[in-house]
Amino acid sequence: MGTDWTRATRPPRKPLSMSDLRLEAPTSFEPAAWFLGPNGENVDRMREMLVGALDDHARARHDFWPEDPPFIDKDIQSSKAFDDTFRTMQANLSALSKALRSSTPMSSYRNKSHMNWDITMPGALGYFAGMLFNANNVAPEASPVTTMLELQVGRDLCTMLGYGATGELTPWGHITCDGSIANAESMWAARNLRYQGAALARAIRLEDDLAPARDIAVRTAQGAFARLLDLEPWDLVNLPNDQILDLPGRLVEDAGLSSAQVQRALDQYGLQAMGLVDFHREVLQGLKPGVVIVPATAHYSWDKGVALLGLGARALRHVVVDLDARTSIPALRRILDDCVATQTPVMQVVAVAGSTAESAVDPVDAIAGLRAEYAARGLSFTLHADAAWGGYFASMLRPAPGRYAATPVDPLSSHVRTQLDALRDCDTITIDPHKSGYLPYPAGALCYRDTRMIYLVAHKAPVVDHGGAPSVGVYGIEGSKPGAAAAGVALSHTTIPLNEAGYGMLLGRCIFNAKRFYIGVNTLAEKGDPFFAIPVQRLPAEKRGGTEAEVETERTRLHSLRDISNEALVQRLQDEPDLGALFREIGPDLTVFAYAFNFLDDTGAPNADADAMNRLNEGIFKRLSVEVVKVEGEPPRIPMLVTSTLLPPHAYGDPFMAEFCRRARVSVPGGPLRVLISTMQDPWVSDTSKGNFIPTLMGILRDTVLDVRREILAEKR
Repeated sequence: MGTDWTRATRPPRKPLSMSDLRLEAPTSFEPAAWFLGPNGENVDRMREMLVGALDDHARARHDFWPEDPPFIDKDIQSSKAFDDTFRTMQANLSALSKALRSSTPMSSYRNKSHMNWDITMPGALGYFAGMLFNANNVAPEASPVTTMLELQVGRDLCTMLGYGATGELTPWGHITCDGSIANAESMWAARNLRYQGAALARAIRLEDDLAPARDIAVRTAQGAFARLLDLEPWDLVNLPNDQILDLPGRLVEDAGLSSAQVQRALDQYGLQAMGLVDFHREVLQGLKPGVVIVPATAHYSWDKGVALLGLGARALRHVVVDLDARTSIPALRRILDDCVATQTPVMQVVAVAGSTAESAVDPVDAIAGLRAEYAARGLSFTLHADAAWGGYFASMLRPAPGRYAATPVDPLSSHVRTQLDALRDCDTITIDPHKSGYLPYPAGALCYRDTRMIYLVAHKAPVVDHGGAPSVGVYGIEGSKPGAAAAGVALSHTTIPLNEAGYGMLLGRCIFNAKRFYIGVNTLAEKGDPFFAIPVQRLPAEKRGGTEAEVETERTRLHSLRDISNEALVQRLQDEPDLGALFREIGPDLTVFAYAFNFLDDTGAPNADADAMNRLNEGIFKRLSVEVVKVEGEPPRIPMLVTSTLLPPHAYGDPFMAEFCRRARVSVPGGPLRVLISTMQDPWVSDTSKGNFIPTLMGILRDTVLDVRREILAEKR
């Protein structure tokens, strides 16, 4: 008689919490233990932990129900077909591994290209361990552990970004597959928020069972109180965010309606039920469609977002940038003034905290100030920070517990420090663990300052919502998503704290290195060299409008720091406070550095042709990049890796382009200018076991510039 496997029972499991995991907080910090290493130095330690995770997983499979019979027995394992299958699998894996050696070597000192570098060991190990369980974070019954980890990651990120510090609002965050999805979700929530007050007003006016709510009053954008039903469509779409979020609860608490009644009203009269066309025609009485305002440096995901939401490309208003590639506040004012004058609703204003090409950090504090100013004029909007790149740098502002000694040199500029602190004033923030969190893809994230906003993008389905432990799959755009991502992020955050002793120390070293790299590029051309560099980020003397002599004096001071060791540099910065202040203010806002080169002709005159300058930088990029590579099983033998982009004049604006071209000594072109990009996400490059590696990179860059210049001049002759 066979075993009755249905008779045994197991006690029900309670929802897990982080305390059940018994994860240890670090007591000391050595960044060299956080990565596999540029040369695979920690491979033995990582191999041991990977094998341990695999063994633990195999035991978990067995221990779930040890009475169950095996399927794969010794007879199968000893068969020829079994051996042949494994030999084929091993051969194919070896071929794949060999082919992957031709991938871009992200962890190398020589990789200064894209916005990703190595991944942390805890991030990789956590992802590997979570991946084996194939957890789907769409519902906690499919992912009881990794759902809990995702909720914890959301809390960690919100705290790091400054949300919840005052206790007035409860924040919420969750993992998305990337920053593009997070940006689109933020736009979706902002759009629904802007129109929810108007939807409820129409429902209350038309539905008799909602009559008890007809006298409910709200505070308008200007601060006055008025009966909701007395407001015009323009006033309804510009209700303050907190008034809109309060309204469903007030209909229950103040007017005595049931939650079901309020939900039915939204289900029938809400924008998502009616669609944009009918909603504008029937509810807003022909009011102009809403817009989203982004800077010229915004990621292309914003173009995708307006298309996905059916808003159209016209709904995206681009703000030109100032001379430092940050949102121009005067230009933003002009757009907002036009929206007030034409009664065009503004669903969302976006500040970028770390642009893709320049890592420019927009003036978040000033934009938050504009939000309050324009509310007094009757215009309300949601403020979003696209901090996909820059969000983790907020860890540098978070003190570590205990007696941790801060780094000897504070590398944050005064502007960046202020803006990272101002992130807490944004309604939503995109942040990507898989970028400056050094974690495996896919791991973007979106954080909300007020948890109530997530219900604007909630879609519940019975198959994923059983009323038990909280689910993350019903919120936002995604459904199924890997629990492994949450496991990797959570283990990395536990091992590398989100404060000045963990990620703050790591990213502080990267900003320090970015400034050293900036010095190298800015002083690359020695006296008599037939080329010169034009960093997008100007020297402080240039920002002050200093004379050529003052700019050159500043460059000379930086030249004296170029090739010295880190120890000598830190000592000088400590001994000379004015030099320390200069060092803090130079370079890119974060760690992505945009720059270009121009050349002198055979007579020694600067090239004035923007097209020839573009050819120079295009040639440098082609020599120092991996675009098309033959899969030969070996890493591409390129001495240094950079990337590149184009600066379109119409997007960046006339003032930026005129100043950049003046410094480059070329005429303002009708088309875009080519610039190079180097991302300094390597904490070790200036402090290897053999010293500073940046001079080696500068030598490669210098030789490449000279070689391409010779080719261009030879073509002209």
